[in-house]
Amino acid sequence: MSSRRTDVKENQNLDKFSFKVDVVKLSSKKAGCGRKRPLEEGNNGHKPSNYKPKKHKKVSGPSLTKNALVQLNEIRPGLQYKLLSQTGPIHAPVFVMTVEVNGQLFDGSGPTKKKAKMKAAEKALCSFTQVLSAPDAHLAVSRTRPVLTDFTSDEADLPSMLFNAFETSVPVDVSLYLASSSSFSFLGEKCPFPCFPTSNQLQSPKPPEPSPFCSPTGGKNPVMILNKMRPGLKYDFVSESGESHAKNFIMSVSVGAQTFHGSGRNKKLAKARAAQAALSAAFNVQLDQAPSQQPIPREGTQPHLPQVLADIVSRLVLGKFSELTDNLASPCAQRKVLAGVVMTTGTDLKEAQVICLSTGSKCIRGEHRSHRGLALNDCHAEILARRALIRFLYCQMERFLSTDKKEQQESIFARCENKEGYSLKDKVQFHLYISTSPCGDARIFSPHEAGLEQENRLPNPKARGQLRVKVDSGEGTIPVSSSDSIQMWDGVQQRDRLLTMSCSDKMARWNVVGFQGSLMSYFTEPLYFSSIILGSLYNADHLSRAVYQRISEIQALPPSFSLNKPLLSGISNTETRQPGKAPNFSVNWTVGDQGVEVINATTGKDDLDQPSRLCKHNLYGRWMGLYAKLSSTMRIRSVQPSSYHQVKQAAAHYQSAKQTLFRTFHRAGLGAWVKKPTELDEFSL
Repeated sequence: MSSRRTDVKENQNLDKFSFKVDVVKLSSKKAGCGRKRPLEEGNNGHKPSNYKPKKHKKVSGPSLTKNALVQLNEIRPGLQYKLLSQTGPIHAPVFVMTVEVNGQLFDGSGPTKKKAKMKAAEKALCSFTQVLSAPDAHLAVSRTRPVLTDFTSDEADLPSMLFNAFETSVPVDVSLYLASSSSFSFLGEKCPFPCFPTSNQLQSPKPPEPSPFCSPTGGKNPVMILNKMRPGLKYDFVSESGESHAKNFIMSVSVGAQTFHGSGRNKKLAKARAAQAALSAAFNVQLDQAPSQQPIPREGTQPHLPQVLADIVSRLVLGKFSELTDNLASPCAQRKVLAGVVMTTGTDLKEAQVICLSTGSKCIRGEHRSHRGLALNDCHAEILARRALIRFLYCQMERFLSTDKKEQQESIFARCENKEGYSLKDKVQFHLYISTSPCGDARIFSPHEAGLEQENRLPNPKARGQLRVKVDSGEGTIPVSSSDSIQMWDGVQQRDRLLTMSCSDKMARWNVVGFQGSLMSYFTEPLYFSSIILGSLYNADHLSRAVYQRISEIQALPPSFSLNKPLLSGISNTETRQPGKAPNFSVNWTVGDQGVEVINATTGKDDLDQPSRLCKHNLYGRWMGLYAKLSSTMRIRSVQPSSYHQVKQAAAHYQSAKQTLFRTFHRAGLGAWVKKPTELDEFSL
């Protein structure tokens, strides 16, 4: 019995020994076959005592998309869903739930109350995004930050991938728009360019015939095409400018005696655009443009602004903003939307001057409205830029009336011939730059909309061209309703949300009554922007419709007023979207100011609760000074300054043009213009 146990034990020891031998052989075999880290000697094949197993990082799966209920609750917390009806048999009921958002009711039906609420929430999201269907709205909103989901909002923080369809890969060929043999100098390069012609002077361009010696491009990069024609060309780095998030690089290439420049957000893109400029001018090779970047709106014959001028205007505004904010605290340099006005006085773009600029994307809260004109109601960038431009006009008029002859000559104004009042000197033009499309009708298209033919498939075809309003403390714009046309002061005092017309609608008004405003119209003829340039989200059809085409049927305007059709353009180096939430402040600057003014967009005043230099009260004071000097030659002599509101109403021609515009919108079925309470203007100095 004992011998049998001994045999079993020996057999077990033998099995263990053979197993260890196999392990040693296997480990040595692996070490000889390229093991990354062979086992250390002296451990008999065991792991070292200080060995720590690696922690494998968990690969995160795709994030779950938030449903419509969650997204809508993040945009508008506290919404109440109500049961409207319940129909159908007990085993298959149909529930209808409703929710009210911004004064509009949205309903949804489903086999359960939860699914019905989901459908109602999806419809409400559609009203924010203005896309074709609820699934598209759900997808679009799910790609954004939870509280910034409105495509019409200047605060929208949408990923750049949604906007790639609107970004041109090559610049628009300037040679398409030659109207004369005049030229200007830019970075040492002579470029043919007309003397900033008005829309009436420019004709529909005819593209030049391609060179018979050049083969089709076949979608190749401009640098590759140019290298085949002229091997060994050298590209030089010229300059770098712009903010850290919106850098602009300029590269140059020389072909023979000519030097061509190109700009872009990186050197590679700038190099390609320099090659494109060389191909266009030296070899007459035109590369195809993306369908969404066709320069001419499909309605009418309004030509596109030459790309060179558009790019220079944007660079001037961005450069001036960087210069003004470089020495400020970092929060003051933050912005979501930037707007500026550049003035040109001739053919030489070296004389182009940034007149004013501003940032902002908010409206103040209703309880902060001032009945003395001390608060800025609308702090959107393009609105403040226009107010800063009016301040510049007052300064120029004061210089013209000065006793100093030098200041008189430097003023941009001159007396009108054969009639009362003043007008701009010849060749003085103003160009408005906005870093993104203005809120409202110019921006209610889906960023991933493939083509304009999809407009016919919209749930509400009349959404295009509709008047829209901004809601204080809210994001984006909503269509006007018949009950919104008149707002009462009592309601504002009781913290009703006060409505303000969208930037697109205000820009359309500027193209009829002029940007100078009612008070300045006492002294000058209507003043109009020569061009509007967008830094991103440029779409010729949407922008042209918003700013003039939807009111093309306007008639019977007073003398000297007309429908202005500014030249339109995007820029070659499209601005990147600003990350993060929009700041609660805005800045403004006008030429002659020592620095920028920072305004709290919630209160419409600065942090010390002092009124802005752009508020109604201060501009009214400037007007009163001019009125005292010019009342004897005033176009309207019957007015006796008593209150700001009465002075505005006494500008008869201006008010007549404005009412004609409102009637045109109403006849076209686009809604009624929303007016602020008159008590906001019932103040005097």
